[in-house]
Amino acid sequence: MKTQATTKDAYQLMHDGIQALARAERQGIRIDVEYCNRMKAYLTRKINYYQKKLENTNFYRRWLHIYRNRINIYSDDQLSNVLYKHMELVPDKKTESGKGSTDEETLKRLGIPELQYIIRLRKLSKIRDTYLEQFIRETNDDGYMRPSFNLHTVRTYRSSSSNPNFQNIPKRDKEAMEICRRAILPRPGHMLVEADFAALEVAIGAAYHKDPVMLAYLRNPDSDMHLDMARQIFKCPDLPKQSILRKAAKNAFVFPQFYGDYYGNNAKGLCEWTELPLGKWKDTDGIDIVEGVPLGKHMRAQGIKSYDQFVEHMKWVEDDFWNNRFKVYNAWKQKWISLYRKRGYLQMYTGFVCSGVMRKNEIVNYPIQGTAFHCLLSTLIHLDRIMQERDWDSKIVGQIHDSIVMDAVPEELDEIEQTLNHIVKEVLPEQWPWIIVPLEIETTVYPIDGPWIET
Repeated sequence: MKTQATTKDAYQLMHDGIQALARAERQGIRIDVEYCNRMKAYLTRKINYYQKKLENTNFYRRWLHIYRNRINIYSDDQLSNVLYKHMELVPDKKTESGKGSTDEETLKRLGIPELQYIIRLRKLSKIRDTYLEQFIRETNDDGYMRPSFNLHTVRTYRSSSSNPNFQNIPKRDKEAMEICRRAILPRPGHMLVEADFAALEVAIGAAYHKDPVMLAYLRNPDSDMHLDMARQIFKCPDLPKQSILRKAAKNAFVFPQFYGDYYGNNAKGLCEWTELPLGKWKDTDGIDIVEGVPLGKHMRAQGIKSYDQFVEHMKWVEDDFWNNRFKVYNAWKQKWISLYRKRGYLQMYTGFVCSGVMRKNEIVNYPIQGTAFHCLLSTLIHLDRIMQERDWDSKIVGQIHDSIVMDAVPEELDEIEQTLNHIVKEVLPEQWPWIIVPLEIETTVYPIDGPWIET
């Protein structure tokens, strides 16, 4: 079986992808500029309100005493200096330059009430000045903005976006996402459709390492890796699939481990998800795992009575994860790292070459990330060609990470979904026989004439 494409194949994919994305850029994305201006005015009022609240605190007066007329409440350096030098607090984590972190997660853990105003001001200012302002600035007289989609700027051979960065629109923060996406509309009489690959990088990673346990998870729709990990982490053998503990295991352990994180950070993330304190635990701590049974009570009954004990437990879980559950995956990682050190480069299954100085986690992840994106790019190329051949009124208008965004005609929706499934399940595996697990793509359909927000 041919497992690697050639450099010529890689060039052709890039060439065809640039053309397809250029058509998406030309199509444009409709923006509700009036809404953007109204929301900017509203956010300005909220920002002024929280700034006055902050200025009436002892924390701000201390900050003002240190910096006087040079005070800048949006300066990370100033805030770090006030917190960790003058107030002598111990940072939960540090930046790459060695300074105490001032990201939202760290500020929340410090437990200083006044910092909530800082967090709020930063968030609202970013929504107003980074997102809405860009929408307004980049929208043409016809009411459409046309972001650039680039295939030549990212080391992993993923795409990027600019003017504005359409791929950077908030998604994790619900408030920010809703404010920003409400500005994005379909053409009149149309609807926005987002086609999103499910766990694409996990599937492509399995095509590289071929771990039998991972392959079994991916090939059996009734199995659930994240649920199994949640049951092990939280010692709940009967945990139901819809539990938030599954989401915690998925987002704070499984995926971070795949990307090179370690058990200490995982333990903190899991406690954030489940509202467990970073100290001794009481029976009343944490979210309910079932009605009336807090997680803290359950974990104490299992012999884990504090955060420190939980960290030690996660150390064991991590060891079991790599040396027992996914030992073939782990062996592949070590082999892949050795191969890079010997050659100085790595070749993807899609013909692209990763080279240059890379850390261990980058050596393992870059080829997987790039190859996964190329599956999406090839899907986008095939879909774009079919849209042209069949003269559909539906058009591709953007691409974000593992998803394709379309401006669609309601009458063409069924055909779009059928075509996408045909490409993903039949065309891609025929094009690249190394795809050895089923790929899944799911569509989210938004209201006719409605914004990019689920109702």
